[in-house]
Amino acid sequence: MRLLRYDAGEGPRLGALRGDGVVPLEAAGFPTMLSIIGAGEAALDRINDLMTHTSAEFALKDIRLLAPIERPGKFLGIGMNYGAHAAEAKSLGIDTPQHQLWFNKQTTCVSGPYDPIDPGVTEKLDYEAELAVVIGMAAKSVSTAEAESHVFGYCIANDVSARDWQFHSQTFTMGKSFDTHGPIGPWIVTRDEIPDPHTLDIRCLVNGSVRQDSNTRYLIHNIWAQISYLSTAFTLEPGDILATGTPEGVGIAMDPPCFLQPGDVVRCEIDGIGFIENEVAGR
Repeated sequence: MRLLRYDAGEGPRLGALRGDGVVPLEAAGFPTMLSIIGAGEAALDRINDLMTHTSAEFALKDIRLLAPIERPGKFLGIGMNYGAHAAEAKSLGIDTPQHQLWFNKQTTCVSGPYDPIDPGVTEKLDYEAELAVVIGMAAKSVSTAEAESHVFGYCIANDVSARDWQFHSQTFTMGKSFDTHGPIGPWIVTRDEIPDPHTLDIRCLVNGSVRQDSNTRYLIHNIWAQISYLSTAFTLEPGDILATGTPEGVGIAMDPPCFLQPGDVVRCEIDGIGFIENEVAGR
């Protein structure tokens, strides 16, 4: 199932994708995406039942897709979690971390899958295509074997990064959290539709030119290890988003570095999910 938020001209609504159309979900009785995620299988059963006798009301081309989660409680990203990306970071003088290296993206950075990226004050705007995990059942001190059962679904994230601000703090948070620097979507694909999230091709294109091209099999710490590690320290809650790492090919590592400019269009694709595409706005 592919669950989404959209605006057809009268404000945010919840929907489910059917072909190229959207089935509205008001009749299912859930006011927000977070309430669907929190209800888990019971919510999905109710939505499945609704979809058997409800027609698509809108075509995708006639609506605006919104970020599929209104405001996650946590938006966490892991740094240098693909071997080749860790190598390119090392060439820039950044040591390979000895442990999983996590940082916060403040949730005010969340934006829609096709919304513009506002550069803000950064002069070194960069892209990072990532597979994002949406937590379903709360997770605290779970093992790697148990971790998958705590996943609700998956979407795409662009961990947009202000490289000149990223190292203002050791946690990276300043450079990872500018407003609009967290586009996610285009929808949440529920866990049952992606039996193995560690076999997905992932790409990033800038103005149609491929910058990143890899597969989630190359994650250093796989998704189950990530959930287990984080949940050892604190509870992951329904709707929390984990951006699982970006492959090699980021702009700062090019020779010479190639940062995003106003008018550039960044497209992040993951097989089995779809794509998000965001244009960099003018200053």
